Amino acid sequence: MYSYEDRLRAVQLYIRLGKRVGLTIRQLGYPTKNALKGWHREYVQRLELPAGYVRQPKYTQAQKEQAVKHSLENGRCLAVTIKALGYPSRTLLSAWVQEQRPEARSRVVGRSQERSPAMKKSAVIALCMRQGSAQSVAQDLGVSRPSLYIWKNQLLGHDASASMKRQQDNSPNPQRDELEQQLEALRRDVRRLQLEQDLLKKANELLKKDLGIDPQLLTNREKTQLVDALRLTYPLPELLREIGLARSSYFYHRARLEAADKYVEVRRAMADIFERNYRCYGYRRMHASLSRQSVNISEKVVRRLMKQESLVPVVRKRRRYGSYMGEISPASDNVLNRDFSASAPNEKWLTDITEFQIPAGKVYLSPMIDCFDGMVVSWSIGTRPDAELVNTMLDAAIETVTASSNRPVVHSDRGGHYRWPGWLSRIAGAKLIRSMSRKACSPDNAACEGFFGRLKNELFYSRDWLTTTIDEFVSALDSYIRWYNEARIKISLGSRSPIEYRRNIGLAA
Repeated sequence: MYSYEDRLRAVQLYIRLGKRVGLTIRQLGYPTKNALKGWHREYVQRLELPAGYVRQPKYTQAQKEQAVKHSLENGRCLAVTIKALGYPSRTLLSAWVQEQRPEARSRVVGRSQERSPAMKKSAVIALCMRQGSAQSVAQDLGVSRPSLYIWKNQLLGHDASASMKRQQDNSPNPQRDELEQQLEALRRDVRRLQLEQDLLKKANELLKKDLGIDPQLLTNREKTQLVDALRLTYPLPELLREIGLARSSYFYHRARLEAADKYVEVRRAMADIFERNYRCYGYRRMHASLSRQSVNISEKVVRRLMKQESLVPVVRKRRRYGSYMGEISPASDNVLNRDFSASAPNEKWLTDITEFQIPAGKVYLSPMIDCFDGMVVSWSIGTRPDAELVNTMLDAAIETVTASSNRPVVHSDRGGHYRWPGWLSRIAGAKLIRSMSRKACSPDNAACEGFFGRLKNELFYSRDWLTTTIDEFVSALDSYIRWYNEARIKISLGSRSPIEYRRNIGLAA
């Protein structure tokens, strides 16, 4: 039963948070969803909450006075009174006695004094040889019962024989009962603190939460996972009470967690797409690929499933190959000036050389990239970064340009390959326009550098080339570029590959 203040606080917080039920319950730790909505409905209709009912006392005033009187007449023995009357509990009876007869409370005033070793020894002997209770021995000696056992532990150690263990003592002893109650309260506090610590540890291990997280702020699904992890150590009611989870909510979410995974087929399809596409697809391109297969789930679900299945593209950085050999001839102007957008194919081309180091040797790639859609117009692969490598690539690119089309701008860095006579004569013969980056300024050719980065992340860095020969690597590189043009999804092209995009707009057969 919640008090008036608790209900009013919940309704006010519910209104302040924009009537968000889940957030209100997580912050307060109570009540249920239906109860909160009911309180809010009453508050809106009456502009006030009902005060509720007052629980009637369990025991009448006459019963209280009878229990107190019986306890005082029998030497304040709680057990005798409870056994005779059948009520109440020890704690409640002690409170009644203290409330109605405060002057009857026993008080002991004294000062500590040091006991001699001989006296302690005789007290321990009397304790071990006693016929009655240890309390009677302590009263005869004028010391407390705990002191006897402290002296016994000091002289004989903690391993007591059977004769030293306390015999069943049915005589009334209020001080002993009070100490036992305090001890039990301390044990409960220690157990509660240990439970709180275990909950925080499990939240950190299972849910990856900070160690300082408030368990009350967790969702019911997360709380259910914590309870299941600790059920073998703690009773279920104790766990539910500590974490603030209703029993019905716990069994509901537990059934949901134990239900069959509805994404089994989706997980298999994602793994197949990931492997077939060089293990390089992130969640956006994975989502686009699933949509092509008529699998309609959100990007958030795709990202979560990829994380659970460890479908994470490998990203590494390596030293890039540089072809700059100094100013061996005049350089062309930077015509593109970092404007890599193009309204039609064969309007702006980018080229460069990149290096691959494998145990079998070095391999070099020289591509020609079209700024219109990022398609690789032509490429050449070799083991030496010489003039033949780039000239062969340029010849293949020039063949793709029709006689009636405009002449594209060919942009490159200031490498020596693009300043030798063979390259210059081919450019002039095809009436192409030269453009060159500034010295030591790779962002001037950023689009081509981006292609190299994607190529190495998706193909090169994610594999082990230890046993691969040069020919096998060249074949793998050539296959990747063909796949890049024909099948690799680009989100900027409407989740199509470059060739699919050109077919869709009617630019390719």
